Amino acid sequence: MDFASIRIITDDVDRLAHFYELVTGTPAARPAPVFAEFRTQSATLAIGSTATVAMLGDQAPRPGSNASVVIEFQVQDVDAEFARIRNAIGGAEAAAADAAVVMEPTTMPWGNRSAIVRDPDGNLVNIFSRPEARL
Repeated sequence: MDFASIRIITDDVDRLAHFYELVTGTPAARPAPVFAEFRTQSATLAIGSTATVAMLGDQAPRPGSNASVVIEFQVQDVDAEFARIRNAIGGAEAAAADAAVVMEPTTMPWGNRSAIVRDPDGNLVNIFSRPEARL
């Protein structure tokens, strides 16, 4: 079994896709207006409209209600990526206006360096790097 993706369900695919375009620095693949995805070598981050899960009825995911999952991106230089992301979400980018910095770059007790932001739907996004010896 291979881990394939995580999908975030949202009421505003365009806004969330734009935010993750800012974070990843790459454009989203948009096979349909109700869906976007960011493919990397190791996994895919998918963004789907509530319409993509409507058939689940009362069991469908509820947008903006995540309180247990952190979306993580491993980078080489957390400080540089954080500066770029902060500039993008703190600037005139209307689509990312609801994004916020949660934790500035910090070296964690286990050695990883992390910075955490919240996406426009309230999901935590950890930008991190591992110590050189562990890469």
